[in-house]
Amino acid sequence: MQRMTTLVVAAILAAIGPAATQPATTQPAGTSPVVPRRIALVNAAVVDVVEGRVDTGRTVLLADGRIASIGTGSAPAGVRTIDLAGRWVLPGLIDAHVHIGNRAQMRAALESGVTTARSAGASHYVDVGLRELVRAGHLPGPDILAAGYHVRTSPAPELFLSDPDLGDLMNGITTVAGLRRMVRANLAHGVDWIKVNATERAGTPDTDPRKQMFTAGELETIVGEAALKEIPVQAHAHGAEGADAAVRAGVRSIEHGTYLTEATLSLMAKMGTWLVPTADIVNDLAEPGGDYDDAALQRRGQMMQPILRRVIQRARALGVPIGAGSDTSYGPRSVTTLAREIVVLTEAGLTPLEALQAATTSNAALLKREQRIGRLAAGFEADLLVVAANPLDDVRSVLDPLLVISNGHVALDRLTFGK
Repeated sequence: MQRMTTLVVAAILAAIGPAATQPATTQPAGTSPVVPRRIALVNAAVVDVVEGRVDTGRTVLLADGRIASIGTGSAPAGVRTIDLAGRWVLPGLIDAHVHIGNRAQMRAALESGVTTARSAGASHYVDVGLRELVRAGHLPGPDILAAGYHVRTSPAPELFLSDPDLGDLMNGITTVAGLRRMVRANLAHGVDWIKVNATERAGTPDTDPRKQMFTAGELETIVGEAALKEIPVQAHAHGAEGADAAVRAGVRSIEHGTYLTEATLSLMAKMGTWLVPTADIVNDLAEPGGDYDDAALQRRGQMMQPILRRVIQRARALGVPIGAGSDTSYGPRSVTTLAREIVVLTEAGLTPLEALQAATTSNAALLKREQRIGRLAAGFEADLLVVAANPLDDVRSVLDPLLVISNGHVALDRLTFGK
């Protein structure tokens, strides 16, 4: 099980912080988890993100945290009924690349429409702690898939507070044995994914995102070690050489992919390697404010924007599976959200349906949860959001959800708060 030390527990408690304002269904401390109420959404326009159509006049019944039925009948007696008055309901959004580090950030992601999130790294294994609190019903979603610490040549200093037995790696990982220990440390804490930095970062001015961080052999070691526990690997990779080596090593997804070559994109299409381009965070680099606000990064982001846009277009043309990720913490300064990423993907050449699929059905497949989340169907998790316009016609409607339901709990309600 997880070998959390007292230091880790204390760090998680400090990181998750005091509770933000929660809906009435949130559990007080020390009590049993709340069982989701039965809810009927009536007069709903249900968006089928598989077929790309809208079914109007529907009643969506939610029970025990799942979608019980979608039909044309009336709401059954004794359930909470929400009249959508013809508004559009679509699956909860799946963010395939987040850096959520506390409860307030998780709450912000949820209220933006994200009901499932794959962590791409968090200090003190906070993502593991948040995952367990949500899973037990003590906190409202989104459901979290944890990644723990990045596997990189110079691990984050906080790692050694969680795992002091790795102290000899504080000056850097220089051996294959050290890489194996780093992966095993994450696995021992119960992560769902391993995150490796195949290239340097774009979001720090003193690093060059084109520079390769690990050799092909080292990446194969990381992927192989994770595979022993059937854990997939996501690879941060901007530069061409590092990304190509990561694809050949067998990672499941390339994160960012700014400088991917035609040859590597073709290989990704052949191998089924996913691209999560996180295009909107590059816009954040290029613009003042937000998660990044640095003159050198603005110049870098402005250079990267058209390059990444062309990569997305070529990936689509070649049949590379594309997922959607925000690469943000959903903090108080964050302007990037998964909803914004959906809009940016359409600006890069995806159709509104393809962009919505990237954040729903495609991401569900990337996470190997396509039988549980990502679309509206009986038996699937009760994760959904309601918007004011048909997102197949006006994809920007996802920027302002009116209702968010996660695991059968109403997390955001801007439809009935005035009644």
